[in-house]
Amino acid sequence: MSTIDINNLLAQMRQMTVQARPPETAAPTRAGGGQTDFATLLRQSIAAVGDTQMEAGRMAASFERGDPGADLAKTMIAVQKADLALRTTVAVQNKLVGAYQDIMNMSV
Repeated sequence: MSTIDINNLLAQMRQMTVQARPPETAAPTRAGGGQTDFATLLRQSIAAVGDTQMEAGRMAASFERGDPGADLAKTMIAVQKADLALRTTVAVQNKLVGAYQDIMNMSV
């Protein structure tokens, strides 16, 4: 029976988590205070999703052409990340629309 080193396994999982996260960018703030501008943050998030979609498309096209540097595993991971990003964006959109409708249906 093999012995599993839990601490080593946890360290590897933490390292993979750090590698999977996108690089953090400085969020723009309003001149009056330290609050993040929601519209700018939303615009940047949507642009990041678009960039992810474009990169996955480029990688898939490169693999389909049979380019020497194209890797199936990296291409599939990029496509899955793009799919997850798009699904998350649609879920956020649905929540925002639902919240807007709830506010509009409130009686004053």
